[in-house]
Amino acid sequence: MSIDDVALRPVTEDDLPVMERFLSEPETATPFQWFGWRDTGRWRRQWAQDGLLGDDAGHLMVVSGEERLGFVAYRRMKPAPTTFYWNMGIALLPEARGRGIGTEAQRQLVRYLFAHTTVMRIEADTEAENIAEQRALEKAGFIREGILRSIAFRDGQWRDGVRYSILRGDVV
Repeated sequence: MSIDDVALRPVTEDDLPVMERFLSEPETATPFQWFGWRDTGRWRRQWAQDGLLGDDAGHLMVVSGEERLGFVAYRRMKPAPTTFYWNMGIALLPEARGRGIGTEAQRQLVRYLFAHTTVMRIEADTEAENIAEQRALEKAGFIREGILRSIAFRDGQWRDGVRYSILRGDVV
């Protein structure tokens, strides 16, 4: 598989067990995304409601042909009554990591959100220790904005985060 084969598509019901692995398998979630056991039925309920493509949030599968590699997600952030932007994230299966797939999937999600919504800004956050994701975001065109001190509690301690953003005019 090459990076050129990576694509995003809507989640199908058959994809839900893959997504549920990130809530039930610490080794699938990675240390940066494992927050303890979670309700594995939440995505199934949401899929039944709106196919995981709502007005305020969405999920798309990252695939190469028929192979499922993980998913991307985005949610609406509303900093002012007349304004919103997207915050996005990614979860890749262990076998898909470290091969440029995350960078490509995030590029595709940025292009998709700018093409189909009027937002000016998309942002992404990651833990300060997650160097691989920081590199992927930078390769996808995101600009590092700064450190968010003690933003997330994971594995018994508070963790710093790093915020990145990309503006509509940044995309080439």
